[in-house]
Amino acid sequence: MIAAEDLIALVHNYNPRTNADLIRAAYDYGARMHEGQTRQSGEPYFTHPVAVAAILTEQQLDDATIVTALLHDTIEDTKSTYYEIDKTFGPEVARLVDGVTKLTNLQLSSSETKQAENFRKLFMAMSKDLRVILVKLADRLHNMRTIRAMRQDKQIQKARETMDIYAPLAGRMGMQWMREELEDLAFRVLQPEGRASIIRRFINLQKETGDVIHRITSDMRHELDKVGIDAEVFGRAKKPYSIWRKMQEKEMGFSRLSDIYGFRVITRTEAECYAALGAIHQRWRAVPGRFKDYISQPKTNGYRSIHTTVSGRDGKRVEVQIRTRQMHEVAETGVAAHWSYRDGVRAQNPFAVDPAKWISQLTEQFDGEDDHDEFLEVVKLEMYSDQVFCFTPKGDVVKLPKGATPLDFGYAIHTRIGAACVGAKVDGLRVPLWTRLKNGQSVEIITAEGQSPQATWLEIATTGKARSAIRRSLREANRDRFIKLGRELARSAFEGMGKKASDKALSKAAEILRLPDSETLLARLGSAELSAREVVHAIYPDLRPKENSTVDQKRAVIGLDHDQGFTRAPCCQPLPGERIVGIARRGRGVIVHAIDCTALALVENEPDRWIDLHWAGGNHPAVYTVTLDLTIGNDAGVLGRICTLIGERSANISDLHFMDRKPDFFRLFIDIDLRDAEHLHSVMAALDAEADVATVERRREAALAEGAAAAE
Repeated sequence: MIAAEDLIALVHNYNPRTNADLIRAAYDYGARMHEGQTRQSGEPYFTHPVAVAAILTEQQLDDATIVTALLHDTIEDTKSTYYEIDKTFGPEVARLVDGVTKLTNLQLSSSETKQAENFRKLFMAMSKDLRVILVKLADRLHNMRTIRAMRQDKQIQKARETMDIYAPLAGRMGMQWMREELEDLAFRVLQPEGRASIIRRFINLQKETGDVIHRITSDMRHELDKVGIDAEVFGRAKKPYSIWRKMQEKEMGFSRLSDIYGFRVITRTEAECYAALGAIHQRWRAVPGRFKDYISQPKTNGYRSIHTTVSGRDGKRVEVQIRTRQMHEVAETGVAAHWSYRDGVRAQNPFAVDPAKWISQLTEQFDGEDDHDEFLEVVKLEMYSDQVFCFTPKGDVVKLPKGATPLDFGYAIHTRIGAACVGAKVDGLRVPLWTRLKNGQSVEIITAEGQSPQATWLEIATTGKARSAIRRSLREANRDRFIKLGRELARSAFEGMGKKASDKALSKAAEILRLPDSETLLARLGSAELSAREVVHAIYPDLRPKENSTVDQKRAVIGLDHDQGFTRAPCCQPLPGERIVGIARRGRGVIVHAIDCTALALVENEPDRWIDLHWAGGNHPAVYTVTLDLTIGNDAGVLGRICTLIGERSANISDLHFMDRKPDFFRLFIDIDLRDAEHLHSVMAALDAEADVATVERRREAALAEGAAAAE
């Protein structure tokens, strides 16, 4: 374990004005609080906070952050309190320690909804003071370095959480070195054989080719010396996880990978960066499509550098990054560069990003998300994104994640432009909306009045902002229809439990499910984003369907005489959960219609034949046939996907008829056996979301029942 004076010396190296007494006091306090506690490895527990503090000195952080690292586990794991830390070390340190404690208690690898809530809390904590997440990342890095002492199942859990959350977050903050080490440490746990295999192949490659890095580094220095550029040149093999990921993405073996070496050129001035680029391109052939100028178009976290890939010795591709010393410092520490010290004062690096401004850019689009799952999707999309830079017709630059489409471009400019998009031109040529944009392209969005977002756009858009706006627009456009449908589903579900779906009950359910009001709840229910069962169980968590058994099909309808049988009307094919009425057929039982069936008009003058009926509560078997009218694309595999979708929702296809065959589409009737109205809604929602389904409707035909309803 590093001694207090050695830790102070590490800080003093970059901050001669450090408050040594404060760090010494925090060291002694932490050691005292953690006395007697041990880690899984058997070491004294305080070795961990000291190691975290040492990691943060490598980023040249201020005294408050170093002290926070020493105390970051005291509130959670010892008898220490917020009040005591505030009194002893001041309000700034107390707030930071409390912030790290709250982050430690977030279960970021829990269920989706819980994870989304905790991601929101994570970003809120970051927005208050970025140093909180810097301490947390250093904490996770040291835990991953010493993970071997944990149980195997815990190792896998922590490694997966690191790979999914902390490593991408470090990368998003510009701390690339930390991202790479976190990924490699997690990779060692999750894929030990894969990592060992890559390392063995590197060793064999080095035996076959010799020290390639030394030779290429010498060649680059020689070329730069010829044109009078005084620069540092470094080379290295890429990390095992980076190689593994590239093998998976490109679906190729190690021997076929070319750019497994990376080189970095550090110059004195920005002008020398471009001069160095020219010298390298004169000596080696540039690989087309592998050039990025992040100096003229820096990343949002302050990262600036020129990236190019060239064919080096023996045709091997190598990646080269060219930047100045100041750019390199920001590239190493990312957003944390704002807090770094040199010679006792805050380092004045012109490329360091103001954390408050960075956090504001990162979170402003999340603030409008009232849906946890959408928030989580947006966060993950943004954290994992690489960037492309495109231009508007006026020459303004729009930054987008890799894989973005013209639709994403439109929404990036303004939600109104994205929503009204009817087409796009890229470099003057009309292109489909699903075209993937590339660096440097000029994009023009064609709009039209009256245009509104389409459901199929969700499969085209890739950015969280665009997808969120499309979903919001679709919800609003269909809101009235969804509210009406949701009300019926709620009524049916509550009645099945022997309860009533009153306005008060629905409002309470909305409150429990953290929705603004009952109308929003009904809209979500009608759009299949919520199930009726979730709504009922929000209020009555212990309630189950009556007798929790399957309803006898012969007794599925309440209101008939004991000797009366019933038949579902073929015109409306009513389902459990829908309001129904019976029409007596003399000597032939009762035919059951949905209350809104148009065939009932044929017997409206015969009130003596009408019988008030309702479905029995409980679990109905999937025996009620409903006919769906579908129009689908005439492409290979479409019908198979449709059948699979229906089967995945536990619905059986009992018959299928093709009604119309055209070169580009089929129209068909599919008979499916269902449990109830909610089951039908689930199937239709899944089909409606399928890109190759043009329309899906429930077939209701009054003419089918004219004879049955009016006979005798």
